[in-house]
Amino acid sequence: MAVKVFDMEYNSQKGDLVISEYGRNIQNLLHYALSIEDREKRSKVAVEIVNLMNIMNPQNRSIPNYKEKLWNHLFRMSNYTLEVDVPEGITIHPINEVNRNHDLPYPSSEYDYRHYGHYIQEMIRKALTIEDEEKRNWYSEIIASYMKLAYRTWNREHFVSDTVIKNNLEEMSGNVLTFADDYTIENLINFKAQKKNFKPTNNNSKNNNNNRNSNSNNKNRNPNQFSKNRR
Repeated sequence: MAVKVFDMEYNSQKGDLVISEYGRNIQNLLHYALSIEDREKRSKVAVEIVNLMNIMNPQNRSIPNYKEKLWNHLFRMSNYTLEVDVPEGITIHPINEVNRNHDLPYPSSEYDYRHYGHYIQEMIRKALTIEDEEKRNWYSEIIASYMKLAYRTWNREHFVSDTVIKNNLEEMSGNVLTFADDYTIENLINFKAQKKNFKPTNNNSKNNNNNRNSNSNNKNRNPNQFSKNRR
């Protein structure tokens, strides 16, 4: 009995997809368009391919000039070897691969104090722009309190020293935001706990409750008891 052998072709054996969001069928249709010798017919096939790309990705319609984007993607997938008549108003912008492959700078200025978070850096820059000295000092106290909270969050097993917080803030602000040696930084955690456990007492409410109880007791009494006592 003869064994039937299937000639299977896997995607891993095929060429790479230039733009994977359109799939391999679009790329195959593009290869078919490139094989057409007649320019007019090739242009009509390119228009149909772009329409199919539009149907497959309807979210592109919310992008300004989305049709121009589709045509540029089509030319990019053909490595800009497609020779067709593009519709009026469409401009093809070849991508310069040299300009695209550049290293992004890594922010290294905040590396030493990253445990405080990025927003501390923003708050310090904001404080340095405040001209009023009293307002700047008040804002500096808030920054120091938040730094103490952040430091304690990442170092729960260590003691949070106010001296360390004040020295770090002074260095981060370029010796502008400073505190006296005997200044104690307010702990935001203790402040929140005190606010949560605070329960106001109202003597008037107690008196009102007592009056209500006495009134209810009087209502439950038998009115004949008063007449018997009078006799």
